[in-house]
Amino acid sequence: MIDAIIIGLGNPGKEYAGTRHNVGEEAVALLAKRHGVALKAGRDKALVAETTIADKRVVLAFPTTYMNESGQAVGALMRRHRIVDPAKLIIVHDELDLPVGGLKVKAGGGLAGNNGLRSITQHLHTQDYLRVRIGIGKPSSKERGVDHVLSRVPKAERKILDVMVERAADAVEAVLRDGPLAAMTAFNGLA
Repeated sequence: MIDAIIIGLGNPGKEYAGTRHNVGEEAVALLAKRHGVALKAGRDKALVAETTIADKRVVLAFPTTYMNESGQAVGALMRRHRIVDPAKLIIVHDELDLPVGGLKVKAGGGLAGNNGLRSITQHLHTQDYLRVRIGIGKPSSKERGVDHVLSRVPKAERKILDVMVERAADAVEAVLRDGPLAAMTAFNGLA
């Protein structure tokens, strides 16, 4: 019996590795490493691993679809593991509306223009899943949005994002160990 599914959003392929859009994937890869498991190709358009975190059986996953089709993998994983409660789904993703160095744990809410969240919501017919949002900051203009999320990150910003990926993994562990409200209290006030 699986207690939770943790999904890190991003785009597959070497050309997207290290981009702002893939910080969610990086956090889930870090969780896999911390807990001694490897993400492997699964049947549900995702790299997956099962492990135990905070005495809970969890599935860690990274959709192998592009970001805007993430819901295909998420929906399939939810069905496979018979998870119907959206509160048992934690999505780790990049967030334009938070500054670089910002992180928030959130239950439900809007999509903030994130096409990965939009796809997940369309497949699950709910927005009531948990999110760990990693701030990547806004570009100088809306027209630069795609370039901003898909471009290589300058070194100084990369150092900050590496810390935030660590903190996002910590936040997921806190959600599993202490519950969402305690995790929000612990992480949402940090700068």
